[in-house]
Amino acid sequence: MLDIPRTDALYDKVKRVIPPIEWPAFVDDIEAILALKRRRNAVILAHNYQTPEIFHCVGDIVGDSLALAREAVNTDADVIVLAGVHFMAETAKLLNPEKTVLIPDMGAGCSLADSITAEDVRLMRQHYPGVPVITYVNTSAAVKAESDICCTSGNARAVVESLGVPRVIMIPDEYLAKNIAAETDVEIIAWKGHCEVHERFTGADIRELREANPGVVVLAHPECPPEVVAESDFSGSTAAMSDYVGREKPHRVVLMTECSMSDNVAVAHPDVEFVRPCNLCPHMKRITLANIRKALEENQHVVTVDPEVAERARRAVERMLAVK
Repeated sequence: MLDIPRTDALYDKVKRVIPPIEWPAFVDDIEAILALKRRRNAVILAHNYQTPEIFHCVGDIVGDSLALAREAVNTDADVIVLAGVHFMAETAKLLNPEKTVLIPDMGAGCSLADSITAEDVRLMRQHYPGVPVITYVNTSAAVKAESDICCTSGNARAVVESLGVPRVIMIPDEYLAKNIAAETDVEIIAWKGHCEVHERFTGADIRELREANPGVVVLAHPECPPEVVAESDFSGSTAAMSDYVGREKPHRVVLMTECSMSDNVAVAHPDVEFVRPCNLCPHMKRITLANIRKALEENQHVVTVDPEVAERARRAVERMLAVK
């Protein structure tokens, strides 16, 4: 007989964002996942864009891509399940080569990761000889292996300025590169990749939101177009946006990022009203409680990285993690 924990306390945590009528559909999978984690000595890394029943009810390590990368190194689990997209699972494998890393759906990709190849990076190096390449973590391990250092949206400026050079290449997100370029004296050469969630936001969206919601505070992710960042009250990574809400306690706030982020932040801030302009990430939403459970039950899908690629990509990620 399995020792299955009760889920009442978990529902108390998420009842503001999950209606009571929906909760029974999640309970069996949540209880099974909690038991499987104990049996297999497994942890679940859940990105901020996961739905609340995953993020708050089965996730062990939660946060943005930087937080997941940092904490993945410290886990003593035998199995890591990445509730996120494929490049995140590859990064977890790079940092934990001896552990089993699973992704519940191999189709959980990323438009940014798909926008550039290792060959593209090599061609950029030929075009800009001697210019260091900073690669956003939203890329494949093969692309990371061609770079000098990685970055996330949370530490991109610090990484750029840590190199002590006047000019860098930042790939693949054009908008992140342009937004960081506006904050630093370092010249940044960008690629033309975009996030299919964030690129859809416009300055007109913000103006309409302000007109419909007087006094609303607008927080924008730096993957948004520069016009969106310019019209927002604050721009930062998902972790920075969450910290802003906790620190400033705005009466009414809108997060210009993926839908589930607002739900997950709202759980901790019942006094804040969240206006939700909903752009869903179809890749993040491929991860469900059902396929997390199946991943743990059947050990699918195991993430592997070619050892030669992994060695070079790991250096770029570890160099990023060393930047304070």
